[in-house]
Amino acid sequence: MDTPILPFAPNGAGPAHPQLCAAPTVVSFHRRELGLILSIYGRMVAAGEWRDYAIGHGKEAAVFCIYRRTSENPLFRVEKRPKLAQRQGAYAILSAEGQVLKRGRELPQVLQLFERKWLKLVD
Repeated sequence: MDTPILPFAPNGAGPAHPQLCAAPTVVSFHRRELGLILSIYGRMVAAGEWRDYAIGHGKEAAVFCIYRRTSENPLFRVEKRPKLAQRQGAYAILSAEGQVLKRGRELPQVLQLFERKWLKLVD
C-alpha cells in the first residue's frame, strides 16, 4: 500500500515535498521602483500629457502601462524582465508599436528617457 504524499512532514519540520508547496514565482516591481515610475507619471499627469496607467505582473515580466486616454492602447510600457538582466538589462521602455526606446540594467538610467525627451516638451 502506498503512503499518501503529505504537504508537510509528519513531525512538523517543514514541507515534505517542497515542489508541492512552492508558490508560483511572479515578477513584480519593488516599492522603490514603483516610486521612481510614479514620480515621473505624476509630473506628466499634472502637465496633462498622461491620464491613466495599469500594472501587470506575470511569470516572465512586470509591466507598467501608460495611457493618454483610458480607452486607448498604452503610449509606453515600462517592463521589468529579470531574465534579461545579465544580457541587455532587466528594464526597458517600449513604445505603443512595441519598439524598444531604451533598455538598461538600472531603472533610473532607463527612466531618464522621459526626463530628457518628454518633460522638455511639457515645460
